Amino acid sequence: MGLLSHFLYPWGLILQGLAIIHFIRRRPDNYWIFVILFLGPFGALIYLCVEALPDLGLLGNSFKLFSRRKRIGQLEAIVRQNPSAGNYEELGDLYMDDGRFRQAREAFDHAITPRTDSPDPFYRRGVCALRLNDPQAAIPDLERVVSADAAYDFHLAAGRLAHAYALTGQKIKAEALFRQATALSTASETYLNFAELLASEGRTAEAREWAQKVLDKKPAMPGYLRRRERPWFRSATAMLKRLPA
Repeated sequence: MGLLSHFLYPWGLILQGLAIIHFIRRRPDNYWIFVILFLGPFGALIYLCVEALPDLGLLGNSFKLFSRRKRIGQLEAIVRQNPSAGNYEELGDLYMDDGRFRQAREAFDHAITPRTDSPDPFYRRGVCALRLNDPQAAIPDLERVVSADAAYDFHLAAGRLAHAYALTGQKIKAEALFRQATALSTASETYLNFAELLASEGRTAEAREWAQKVLDKKPAMPGYLRRRERPWFRSATAMLKRLPA
């Protein structure tokens, strides 16, 4: 046992350090920190295999990031020479993927013309307005999309329009649309935005019910979906802690 400890000494600490860093950054289930700390290097190794190894797929996203930013640079040069609606729409999509919502919104302004009949640029411009805390501006675009296709983006468009209504004080319209969207969709974003509306009206029990529904989906989800949904799980947990039982 002493020889084993001597062999593992530097590498065991490194494994635990890597596991703890990954745990802090990714924030999986809390029981993993006990596995890492109390089982030592073996617990760290188990954690890294179960939780960190699947994240190696994120390396591919890093390459996509470099490729996307290269394409953004190309399109920024292209639209100066050829400011077509199609070029601006592609540029707006790339800006959104990069989290640059203000620039994306401006690109969609250029992409939308009196002849635009596709709902896509209107929807994306509306989402950008929401991300920029401008729900009033988001409403006309999202209304246009939902009126044309109530199921657009797997009913997420309707949920986001309901959220925009709620943020602008149109709570009756918001609740009616939330109930339509949640009857057909299980999107965590829509559930939590509905819960926020209910909480703002003092309907705590209902708000807690919708927040709990987000967490209730977790056990049946495959691992890759649970990792993707972690921010919503954390938001739901925080809401349940904030709202009195």
